[in-house]
Amino acid sequence: MGVSLTYFAHSLAGCPREEWHSLRDHLVASGDLAAQRGEKFGAAKAAALAGILHDLGKYTEAFLARLCGSPIKVDHATAGAVLVRELTSDPKDRAMAELVAFAIAGHHAGLADWTGDGSLTERLEKTLEPLDPVWRDEIAPDASGLMPPFKWATDKNRRAFQLGFLGRMIFSCLVDADYRDTEAFYCRANQEHKDRDWPELATIVEDLTAAFDAHMASLQARVDAAKVDLLRGEILAHARGRAVEPTGLFTLTVPTGGGKTLTSLGFALDHAKLHGLQRIIYAIPFTSIIDQTAGIFRSVLGDDIVLEHHSAIDEEKLTERQQRDKLRLAMEDWAAPVVVTTNVQLFESLFANRPSRCRKLHNLANSVIVLDEAQTLPRHLLRPCMEALRELATNYGASIVLCTATQPALDARDMADGLPLEGRELAARPKELAQALKRTTIEIAGGLSDDDLVEALAAHPRGLVIVNSRGHALDLYRRAKDAELEGVIHLTTRQYAADRREILEVVKQRLADERPCRLIATSLVEAGVDLDFPRVWRAEAGLDQIAQAAGRCNREGNKPVDDSIVTVFKAPDNPPPYEIKQLAEDFGRMAHKHPDLLSLDALRAYFGEVYWRLGDRLDRERISEAFRLNGDEADFSYRSVAKKFRMIESGMAPVIVPLDEKARQALDKLGIDGIPAGAIARDVQPFIVQVPPRARHLLLANGHAKFEQEADYGDQFCVLRTTKLYKPEVGLLWEDAEYLDIEQHIF
Repeated sequence: MGVSLTYFAHSLAGCPREEWHSLRDHLVASGDLAAQRGEKFGAAKAAALAGILHDLGKYTEAFLARLCGSPIKVDHATAGAVLVRELTSDPKDRAMAELVAFAIAGHHAGLADWTGDGSLTERLEKTLEPLDPVWRDEIAPDASGLMPPFKWATDKNRRAFQLGFLGRMIFSCLVDADYRDTEAFYCRANQEHKDRDWPELATIVEDLTAAFDAHMASLQARVDAAKVDLLRGEILAHARGRAVEPTGLFTLTVPTGGGKTLTSLGFALDHAKLHGLQRIIYAIPFTSIIDQTAGIFRSVLGDDIVLEHHSAIDEEKLTERQQRDKLRLAMEDWAAPVVVTTNVQLFESLFANRPSRCRKLHNLANSVIVLDEAQTLPRHLLRPCMEALRELATNYGASIVLCTATQPALDARDMADGLPLEGRELAARPKELAQALKRTTIEIAGGLSDDDLVEALAAHPRGLVIVNSRGHALDLYRRAKDAELEGVIHLTTRQYAADRREILEVVKQRLADERPCRLIATSLVEAGVDLDFPRVWRAEAGLDQIAQAAGRCNREGNKPVDDSIVTVFKAPDNPPPYEIKQLAEDFGRMAHKHPDLLSLDALRAYFGEVYWRLGDRLDRERISEAFRLNGDEADFSYRSVAKKFRMIESGMAPVIVPLDEKARQALDKLGIDGIPAGAIARDVQPFIVQVPPRARHLLLANGHAKFEQEADYGDQFCVLRTTKLYKPEVGLLWEDAEYLDIEQHIF
């Protein structure tokens, strides 16, 4: 009889084996942790099975040799995937075993496709190292009763989507459990402590509600409270009264300036308290307004409650390193009670295949998820986005609030396979509310040249012009400056995010002081940016964009409606991009039928035109078709879907503008051991300008930009070298790169 070997999950350099991480301990602990996560949506047994089998391939002499220094790599993730399919006999359990196999095989490299290169099918057919039978004595996997008690769709295609979604959630439970137990082992070994402790929402929701009530009382006590403030109070009271409704899908349709941000927060707190929900997640379409919303939430609830997760976080704002580390760790799994994030982060994670992106998904279960500016969901991915929201509400105990002034027509009454939204509106009498909060008059002006616009701005010391391209905005800004208009300001994505934030603060201060302020901008100011101009001009676009532009006019309702004009115009010398042109035509087909273009009926008719025109292109990438059931086989294409599901189709290339000391300090860290490139990329995010690929090529070809440490990082860090090409007031003038000599460099 051979000598029984002891197997390990992880080693410790320079330490005896007795201090290494026992494989049995790791598998059992991972199974328990995964089960805790899966319990939230009835999949504890499947998640536990994934956890206890995920490193089964480490029960081999080859992997033990690897831990002892052998250079030969060992596939330790496939053995569990093979075995789990052999352990099941019940047809329902076999379907779940397929999902568990996907999760186990992908817990390092990511969820694969069922077929094709690098697929799960290929993995399952590999010749593997023989397992030591001792695993049967050390762990006891239970592969029975795996199917959760879900509400399964009768339609086979939708049921396949549900199963694919469940597979990703099981993967999330496994990955988080594996990471957590591994991290805990190394922390114990190194006598370290990583602060991942956040209060559970249930234990603090009473205090948060009291803080919210106190904040609202202070606002309502203002002696100068206007009519709009009283309406905001009524909207809030009605929405909070609906918090007793069962969990599921909701809409909150409130005109711009009606206080929907605080209303949705008040509803979320009450709803979570009444239904025992575990967190509040607030998703916002643009990083340009996420700071604003997160700041509101922190001022109401406290700094140590809110996790802000997006690509432009300035960690230097966090004064204590421990707090920075805690927030960075919380971005991995969204364990905080209140999370403010972006639509991109939320939805691309829901369709991701990489462990790092999927890790947090299980924490969406039993949460309130508020989608701010819901009309901005990308139309080419609208169908899969809707299906993901439907599934979260149906089988994962989540409540979804579609929050906007321009509610997209996603109701089952308005579109085939729409969402069950009838009777789920949180605002009282939204049509009457739209009339009560009407603060602007829409005027269709026809064609206006840049000279016409400059003349119009000259007659109005405070006005906002929104155009459809960065080039048009720059030309119009220069024309206004040449006319010597006072207070002319330019705001587009030619400027990097850090500068845009400063410019917006200047605009707000000039408006508050009633000083001349003539802002020329692109659509980035439309959704959620808190600006209040007496006059607005908007280049032709879809009705939703026009309505959002109108939200920047007479926002507080302090001026007469008839004097608060939003002029919609055509720009003869600057026609709109193709997609905006199509939306403008959709608007044109229904505009004559609605005397009030900002009414809810007009918006519903407009979205009906848009969705009718797009048809199948609402799932242009065929995401839903990537999940198919072929008998007992789960023919799922996780990796392919992750590549296709991109919320933002900019077609642009990033250029880092290192004028700010923070950007230079971040770039100085490149190549330093222990500092990951991803952390540096996050630090330079606020200093990036997205440019057309041809423009970046021009910058590189003329020596005005270079790839920093290209041998190690490829094209990841394209850095501007010529400072004269960037000016805060206009941004990056890449067009000048062909003619400007390299006179001044950053490095």
